[in-house]
Amino acid sequence: MDAAAGAAPTPTVPDAPPEGSAALVQAEGSAGQAAPSRYESQKRRDWNTFLQYLRNHKPPLTLARCSGAHVIEFLKYLDQFGKTKVHISGCPYFGHPNPPAPCACPLKQAWGSLDALIGRLRAAFEENGGRPESNPFATRAVRIYLREVREAQAKARGIPYEKKKRKRTTTTLSSTVTTATVSTVTTSTSNNPTNGAGVSLPSSDVPTATTPNVTTTATTSV
Repeated sequence: MDAAAGAAPTPTVPDAPPEGSAALVQAEGSAGQAAPSRYESQKRRDWNTFLQYLRNHKPPLTLARCSGAHVIEFLKYLDQFGKTKVHISGCPYFGHPNPPAPCACPLKQAWGSLDALIGRLRAAFEENGGRPESNPFATRAVRIYLREVREAQAKARGIPYEKKKRKRTTTTLSSTVTTATVSTVTTSTSNNPTNGAGVSLPSSDVPTATTPNVTTTATTSV
């Protein structure tokens, strides 16, 4: 018997499903849509932190009783977790942008961090059912406090605050002025004299008519 004829057939191994199958792509797409953005995650954490602050307040506060003054108290409470060195007026490095040595001045929250925090809390308040007209994070007192913090920190750290100006693109247009000599053409009218052939004569060629001096002699008959 032939050896090739008696050999056992080779089993067929089914192909593995491709890595980019439809089910895998759909699962990855669902996970990507469910994941919140960095801004949304930070906003949720800030909102939960503020609600926890209201619960730990003495006496405890509810969101309905919260005012702009309570928001300012919350911002001052956060200064203990700040990482920005703000020099006091008696410090030798007051107004020095790059102090050469450390000092005992306190660390506070930077103005930019507080301003961004208030923006997220203002949006979270309205997203959670709050009315825009009663938003404690949008009160005038909070805006004044943030402006005072900005000016005080800029003076203490020697870093003047400059409002960002929009960059305007200036386009220089070069215009070429062409001086044109305009010649005035005298249009002939029906009143212009002609030379008898129907052609108008220029004013310079028109002979000037002179009025003859006529002497009248009167004869008296006797």
